[in-house]
Amino acid sequence: MAEEQWRSGVILRRNRPGSSAKDFRRWPDEPFEEMDSTLAVQQFIQQTIRRDPANLEAILKIPEAQDDGVWKYEHLRQFCMELNGLAVRLQSECKPEICTQMTATEQWIFLCAAHKTPKECPAIDYTRHTLDGAACLLNSNKYFPSRVSIKESSVAKLGSVCRRVYRIFSHAYFHHRAIFDAFEKETHLCKRFTYFVTKYSIISKEILILPKLEDETPIAQQAGESEA
Repeated sequence: MAEEQWRSGVILRRNRPGSSAKDFRRWPDEPFEEMDSTLAVQQFIQQTIRRDPANLEAILKIPEAQDDGVWKYEHLRQFCMELNGLAVRLQSECKPEICTQMTATEQWIFLCAAHKTPKECPAIDYTRHTLDGAACLLNSNKYFPSRVSIKESSVAKLGSVCRRVYRIFSHAYFHHRAIFDAFEKETHLCKRFTYFVTKYSIISKEILILPKLEDETPIAQQAGESEA
């Protein structure tokens, strides 16, 4: 497929019907400045992840002159899309009758904000509600009508989404470690997310209870309940 595209002088960046797994997304990279689309930032992020999902510096390095708010927004969209993969895996053992509350360590119980009044939910329901809520917000024409420029007041809403998303990683790490480790080995998603929220100071370091790197230890927290 790729050879035929090169010979014709036209690079078609899409998977043709009948493509084998080894040829899936096997097209050349495109420089960011040559991407002529309102989805250019998303495409560039996904392209960099495919090249090497472990290279956090490259994935999170913002292109020159790129709008900072759009960069953060598109990364959070990408995190939520990939995190659905972890949610699917968790369903095999994160049952409502087993994980009756959304917890990380035994010190915290997280309340679900998907209800009129935040309340306790089984962990898997909390996960679904959080990802559904994030999708609704990030696709809202009211707050994010454009993929090219974003108002600062809308960018400010990303913090609360990041806090709730981080709890999904935390629950998986402390209660479903084998699933977490297998997913993380493939995607490096939690490391990338932690690096992202730290690099851009999106959420407080005090609530980052998981290690960013293998040789780091979790940050201790006081016991309690958390709504947001």
